[in-house]
Amino acid sequence: MAKVIVTMEIMPEGPDRDLNKIEQKAKEKIEKREGIINSTTTEEVAFGLKKIIIKFAVDENKGSPDPIAEALEEEDDIASAQITMVSRALG
Repeated sequence: MAKVIVTMEIMPEGPDRDLNKIEQKAKEKIEKREGIINSTTTEEVAFGLKKIIIKFAVDENKGSPDPIAEALEEEDDIASAQITMVSRALG
């Protein structure tokens, strides 16, 4: 059972959105697919807008992590959720 490490960037609809609420929604969707969250950070984009960057591990036999991003993009507070990197975990 191999794991993949996924990096996902989540962009809120605007700078006034609650990043903690968005982060919690993302964690719930990741954990629903039996993902293990490694780290969560925020990064300044521009004019007070910040994006959330989540790194997590998931079993590669569970399929692509794309459905997680797609489900997040359906949320009202989220403008986009993109998988920016997927790599196979060694060891």
